[in-house]
Amino acid sequence: MPFARRGPALGFWYPGRSESRAVTARRGCLCRPHPTSKGARAGSAAASGRGGGDAPIATPSRALGPAFDMPESPTRPRSDAGGEAALDPAVGIGHIHLKVSDLERAIAFYRDALGFALMQRMGREAAFLSAGGYHHHIGLNTWESRGCRPPARGNTGLYHFALLYPSRRELGRALRRLLTHGVALDGAADHGVSEALYLHDPDGNGIELYRDRPRAEWPHDAGGGLAMVTEPLDLQALLAEADG
Repeated sequence: MPFARRGPALGFWYPGRSESRAVTARRGCLCRPHPTSKGARAGSAAASGRGGGDAPIATPSRALGPAFDMPESPTRPRSDAGGEAALDPAVGIGHIHLKVSDLERAIAFYRDALGFALMQRMGREAAFLSAGGYHHHIGLNTWESRGCRPPARGNTGLYHFALLYPSRRELGRALRRLLTHGVALDGAADHGVSEALYLHDPDGNGIELYRDRPRAEWPHDAGGGLAMVTEPLDLQALLAEADG
């Protein structure tokens, strides 16, 4: 849902291929251009890797190399009605992967303040955290972003990502944990379909923590369409739910 703050972009490149990508200085840190950009194409032959013992990064001749090329005439499944087949309702967002400035700081936030378990580290450059023993729900890396500042406001990118909690009590427990670790909220709202808390991580990435109401309780307009709202959320009642 919309909220009064914006989170910067996320994304990452896959490290460890045989060729090296051009490295350019931007915002006072080492940042790699998109491999299809003019700077990347011009510099790819000259750059041989990164300093400090980091693994070289590939600069494929086409966007992400032949293995990632889309077929020129993709075959698309069709529905019985002649349109494109509906997306399987079991499809979901499996994880989010964030570029961060300080890996240890980011791990501490997602592990301690939000409660995710650290599943794996890749040296001093990347880490993977999850809930319930999954391989990862949160990926963190400094491959392009060590020591960098967040993107300035007014750029495109991530507004926020949202973590879904299974019940109102669990959302209340999440709020209690944030307060215990001194994490301030940017806001909170009742959206009719859900109740949500808004905050940001140490790198400025926007985060929503929410729980859904049962579908039968979702508000609808006179025409039967979904009618989400933004109303105040009673945080004391939410904490009482956690303590009850």
